[in-house]
Amino acid sequence: MGMSKSWSCLGYPLSIFFIVVNEFCERFSYYGMRALLILYFTNFIRWDDNLSTAIYHTFVALCYLTPILGALIADSWLGKFKTIVSLSIVYTIGQVVLSVSSITDLTDHNHDGTPDSLPVHVALSMIGLALIALGTGGIKPCVSAFGGDQFEEGQEKQRNRFFSIFYLAINAGSLLSTIITPMLRVQQCGIHSKQACYPLAFGVPAALMAVSLIVFILGSGMYKKFQPQGNIMAKVVKCIGFAIKNRFRHRSKTFPKREHWLDWAKEKYDERLISQIKMVTRVMFLYIPLPMFWALFDQQGSRWTLQATTMSGRIGTIEIQPDQMQTVNAILIVIMVPIFDAVLYPLIAKCGFNFTSLKKMTVGMFLASMAFVAAAIVQVEIDKTLPVFPNGNEVQIKVLNIGNDNMSVSLPEEIVLLEPMSQTNGFMTFDVNKLTSINISSPGSPVTAVTDSFEQGQRHTLLVWAPSHYQVVKDGLNQKPEKGENGIRFVNTYNDLITITMSGKVFANISSYNASKYQFFPSGRKGYTINSTEIPPQCETNFNTLYLEFGSAYTYVIQKKNDGCPEVKTFEDIAANTVNMALQIPQYFLLTCGEVVFSVTGLEFSYSQAPSNMKSVLQAGWLLTVAVGNIIVLIVAGAGQFSKQWAEYVLFAALLLVVCVIFAIMAGFYTYINPAEIEAQFDEDEKKKSLEKRNPYFMSEANSQTQM
Repeated sequence: MGMSKSWSCLGYPLSIFFIVVNEFCERFSYYGMRALLILYFTNFIRWDDNLSTAIYHTFVALCYLTPILGALIADSWLGKFKTIVSLSIVYTIGQVVLSVSSITDLTDHNHDGTPDSLPVHVALSMIGLALIALGTGGIKPCVSAFGGDQFEEGQEKQRNRFFSIFYLAINAGSLLSTIITPMLRVQQCGIHSKQACYPLAFGVPAALMAVSLIVFILGSGMYKKFQPQGNIMAKVVKCIGFAIKNRFRHRSKTFPKREHWLDWAKEKYDERLISQIKMVTRVMFLYIPLPMFWALFDQQGSRWTLQATTMSGRIGTIEIQPDQMQTVNAILIVIMVPIFDAVLYPLIAKCGFNFTSLKKMTVGMFLASMAFVAAAIVQVEIDKTLPVFPNGNEVQIKVLNIGNDNMSVSLPEEIVLLEPMSQTNGFMTFDVNKLTSINISSPGSPVTAVTDSFEQGQRHTLLVWAPSHYQVVKDGLNQKPEKGENGIRFVNTYNDLITITMSGKVFANISSYNASKYQFFPSGRKGYTINSTEIPPQCETNFNTLYLEFGSAYTYVIQKKNDGCPEVKTFEDIAANTVNMALQIPQYFLLTCGEVVFSVTGLEFSYSQAPSNMKSVLQAGWLLTVAVGNIIVLIVAGAGQFSKQWAEYVLFAALLLVVCVIFAIMAGFYTYINPAEIEAQFDEDEKKKSLEKRNPYFMSEANSQTQM
C-alpha cells in the first residue's frame, strides 16, 4: 500500500498504464471474436441467418448482464484485483475452447474438409461463448472502477482524464481488431484440407487475452487494492426491503414523516450504510431513462449497415463495403475524445459555463437524436432512387424478347411491341386479380395465351421468342441485393445445356431458352467462362462483365452468332445504387459526438458519485442500461414493422428527444456529492463517539468548557 505512492509518471499513478493496456488487449480480443461470430455461425456451423442473429444478440445481451455478477464477486467477496485475475483466466479458457471448436480436423476423420459431427463443434462453441460472456462481463465493471481506485483524493482532474483514456483504449482495441481479424479469416489453413482459417482468427484474440492477463498481473506490486467489505449487495437489498416494510407499517398519520423513505431503516441499520444506499438509489433513479440512448446507439451495427447496403460505396477513388462503415464510429472516437478533452471542454469552461456531467449527458442524448434525424433525411434521399417493388397482392412483369423476330405482347390495358433482343422499360405492376389475360404473337403466327400463374408480391420476367413461345421466370429478387452486392443471371438461347463459371461461382446446366437463378458478386469487374457442347472449339468462351457497382442486378443473354460462337447481351433489372455512402458520415459524426459526451461522462459520473464500497455495483448498473437498450431494439424492431424506414428513424429520434427532456428535468433536481467527504464525516463522528465511550468524564468536561 505504502509503495504505490512513489510510482507515478506525468502526474498519473504508473499502475494506470498497465490497466489501460490490459483494457486495450481485452477489447481487441472481444471485438475481434465478435466480428467473426455471425460468419462462423452461418458458414461453419451452417445455421440460417435468423437463428445466427438471435444467438448473436443473446450472447451480446449476456455480456452486458454478467457485469452484475462480476460486481457482486468484487465488492463482496474477492475484491476487484482478484476478480479481474480469476475471471480473465475463465475468459482466456473460453477463447481457447471457441478456437478449438472451429478446427475442422477435430471431427473430420475422413478428411473431406467438412466436420463429421457438428454437434461436437456446436457444444464446444456454446461452452466457449458462455465462458467468454462470464469473463468479459464479469471484469467489465471491475476494470474501470479499479482504475478509478488508483487515484488519490484531489486527483479528480487526472481521474476524469483517465476515464477518457480508458474509453480511447476500448475503441482503439475494437478499431484495430475489426480491421485485422477479417484479414486473418481469409487466410487458408488446415492439416488435411485447406479452408477459411477460423482457428487462427479466433486464436489471435485468445492469445491477446492471455497477454492482457499477464500485463495486468505484472503491475500487481503497484496497485492500490481495497479489501472487499462483506456482502454489500445483500445488505443493500435487505436494508431497502426493511425500509419499505417499516414505512408501510407506519403509514398512518399519527407517525411523524421522515425526510427520505430510506430513513425508515434507521431502527435496524446504521446511518453510514443508509447514506451510502441513498447515494446509489439517487444515481440508479437517474439511470432509468438512459437505455433509450443505447437503443439508438446500437443500431449502427444493424439498421445503419442495412442502409449502407442501398448506397454506393465509391468515395473518390476508394471503394468501401457497407459493413466497413461501422469503423467510421471507432475512427471518429479515437479522434474526438482527445479533441473534446483537450480543446472543447476547456473552451467551454473559459466561457464561464459550468458544463456538469449531467448536462453533458443531456447534450449527448440530444446529439444522438439529431443523428437519427440525419439518418431519416438520408433515407428519404435513398427512397427517391429505390426501384418500386411489388406489395401484397401486386405482381410485377417485365417482358424480354430473346428471339430473332418482332413480338407483340398484349397485357391488361396495354400492348407492347418488342424488337429482337430488347426488353420493356422496367417492370409493369398489375393487381394479381386483374391479371386475366396475357397474349403473345409474332407477325404471321397465331396468338398464344400465357397460362402460367404469377405469384403475388414477386417480380417475374416473361421471356418470349418466335413464333409464339414463352417462359415465365420468377425473379426471386423483391428487394435490393444484400450487402450491396450485385445480382447476375444468365439466359440461354442455345439448344443444349450451358454451364457458366464466374469468379468461383457456378451457374450449372441452364436449359435452352431459360434463365438461371441470380448469384451475387461484390463490386468490381468479373470474368466468366461459358461451357457448352454446342459451342465450336475455336470460339472465345472467356468474357468480362461490365464494371459492377453496388446493389444492381443484370440479366446476361447468351446468343448464338452466325459462326456458332456465343455473344452476350446485357439487360439491366435493377439499377445500381446512386446515393453515396459518404452521406452517412454526418449521422455517424453526430452519434459519435453524442457518445463521447454521454458515454465517457457516464462512466466517470457513475464512479465519482458512488460510495467507496459500491463502485463496481454502480458501474454494473451503468452497463445494465446498455443491456436494456439492446432489448428495446429487439422489441421495437420486432413489434413495429414500418412500411417506410425513415418513419422508424423519426420515431426513434422523437422518443429519444422526449426522454432527453425528461432526463434534463430529473438532472435539474440532482445535487452532486463527494462520497469521500461524507464518509470522512462519518469517520470523524465515530472517532468522537469512541472517545466519549472511553472517557466520559473528559468529554463532559470539554463540553462544559465550550458552554461557558
